[in-house]
Amino acid sequence: MRQLFIFLFFGFSIGVFAQENTKNNLKIDISGYIDTYYSYDFDASENKDKHAFLYNYNKQNNFNINIALVRASISYENVYAKVSVHSGTYVEANYAVEKTKYLNEAYVGVYLNKNKSTTLEAGILPSYIGFESAITHANLTATRSILAENSPYFMTGVKLNHQFNEKWSVAGLLTNGWQRIEKAKSNLAPSFGTQLIYKPNSKNTLNWSTFIGKEAYADEFNTRYFSNLYWDKTWNTKWHSILGFDYGMQDISSQNTEKATWYSPVLITQYSFNSKWQMAHRIEYYQDKKQAIIASQIPFETLGNSINFDFLPNSKFKIRTEGKWYHATENIFDTNTKKDNFSVTTTMSFEF
Repeated sequence: MRQLFIFLFFGFSIGVFAQENTKNNLKIDISGYIDTYYSYDFDASENKDKHAFLYNYNKQNNFNINIALVRASISYENVYAKVSVHSGTYVEANYAVEKTKYLNEAYVGVYLNKNKSTTLEAGILPSYIGFESAITHANLTATRSILAENSPYFMTGVKLNHQFNEKWSVAGLLTNGWQRIEKAKSNLAPSFGTQLIYKPNSKNTLNWSTFIGKEAYADEFNTRYFSNLYWDKTWNTKWHSILGFDYGMQDISSQNTEKATWYSPVLITQYSFNSKWQMAHRIEYYQDKKQAIIASQIPFETLGNSINFDFLPNSKFKIRTEGKWYHATENIFDTNTKKDNFSVTTTMSFEF
């Protein structure tokens, strides 16, 4: 209750502040988002929590709020900032190890040249990795792929971005690590990341993001190398597809050259019947046999299929229902007793 009060008070305060400070080139915009859900897992035990590798819609047989968010976007001359607070089951799961849980983003940026093609940003930043965010309106499917759930949703550090032209942009980052607000250990060097975006036209986006940094594996911190590549294609007014591929590699021990690897291809295709009805299908595969990312205690190798139907009464509101089936090579579901898992999730969301 205390967190909810703080959340609402923050939203009200910045709303009032925004109304009083629109002069002298200072601009403040207020936006928000709320995502409610009910999810039922047909192959789960009585545990209220779903699989440990899922962070969104992770409560079983429960009406709940995945995320509720209020954001303030502020700009003054060549400087801008964003601050947003959030709460929900996604926050409790994805920020479990963080002391600062309720800040979704908090960063300041500056344009370094007159044409605003080069920016420098610092703080808690949205992740530069992947094509699925925690805000469901931005995604083709209701739930997130295993790939998205197990790569960063946020980063803390500094980001230098340069837009060469309408087609090409590049960014470099120094961060506190793989989805961390605070460093796991103070003596670790900053992690390094890159992002290269190519947009040949308005219907195509190619993105390649990388990460290098020391992360924990079996209580020892060793170097992790990671690459995320995706192609986002709008074919026409009806069809939209995303093809993605993650590959990661981590040193297991400083005493030898053995490495743990994981990879995941995913294909998502959306079809719009009209402005109010859509459907999407996702097929994915995730392999992490040495549990570098997913702590399953046994080799994780899973094929996933999902299909969702969306109803959009208007551009700000969505009702989505998704059926999802996982098939693993080992008994990793329902406390390591089943290879298959089927669930249905319905969400209702509103952005403003």
